[in-house]
Amino acid sequence: MRIGVDFGGTKIEVAILSPDGREIARERAATPHGDYDGCVRAIARLVGETAAKTGASGPVGMGIPGAISAKTGLVMTSNATWLVGKALDRDVAAALGRKVRIENDANCFALAEAVDGAAKGARCVFGAILGTGVGAGIVLDHKVFSGQTGITGEWGHNPLPWPDPSEYPGHPCYCGRQGCMERYVSGTAFAAEYASRTGYSLRGHEIVAAMRTGDAEAQATFQHYAKSLARGLAVIANVLDPNAFVLGGGMSNVDELYRELPALMRPYVLSSEFATPILKPLHGDSAGVRGAAWLWDDGDDLDARAPT
Repeated sequence: MRIGVDFGGTKIEVAILSPDGREIARERAATPHGDYDGCVRAIARLVGETAAKTGASGPVGMGIPGAISAKTGLVMTSNATWLVGKALDRDVAAALGRKVRIENDANCFALAEAVDGAAKGARCVFGAILGTGVGAGIVLDHKVFSGQTGITGEWGHNPLPWPDPSEYPGHPCYCGRQGCMERYVSGTAFAAEYASRTGYSLRGHEIVAAMRTGDAEAQATFQHYAKSLARGLAVIANVLDPNAFVLGGGMSNVDELYRELPALMRPYVLSSEFATPILKPLHGDSAGVRGAAWLWDDGDDLDARAPT
């Protein structure tokens, strides 16, 4: 059986999967916010209790909002700032007495959708997270591709491509630059665009509902959003040429995107044969913890119990 952990700023979730991917058990607990040692203990306790109930043995896969530095082995670039600079995989492994493998949570999302989700059967999958922020994961032949330094998929902090004059030089981004994709295609950006047009603050699903009833400003907000997203995905099509795109995060629930994106992307994609599917996720909120469980594959030592 496979053990997956999805670590977030508010909750820690553990799932046990059967070898064929069926969910056997799922448990969650509140994250001890800001308390690193408390987080390690909470993860170990939740995994231990859930594994004991199901008889699950073997190593643990874990998704986190951040990445493990290939150079230092320590957590970097995490918005759960109390993890930064810590050897989280080694510390959790020592607490559990099991091997632990950690990946970015966007990578876990992409892996879940590539293995047995919306993009099952695709060799190369680009999973784009469109939520409070913007990120992505890349999966090649059912394996996460993390890159040389562990930041593969940081798509949200590249500039919006092919900007028109009204978009230049771009919105300021918290990363210190201007014009980042995150400032145009996150759910946060979608709501901010509507507020800038109308002076009213609505949540994303409320803007979508207004768009569907014919609200002109909501429709204009969506069209600008879709065109921005199309340009960003077109760059990925030109550079990576994946077999499938899968969208995640809150904006992935907007069905109109799947109808409009292919035509909006084509003028920016070099290949005249572009017909890459853009897919709605199958696993939804379960993708992160499922992908974490799939971080160990059949070629790994799934019965190993010693810490790394």
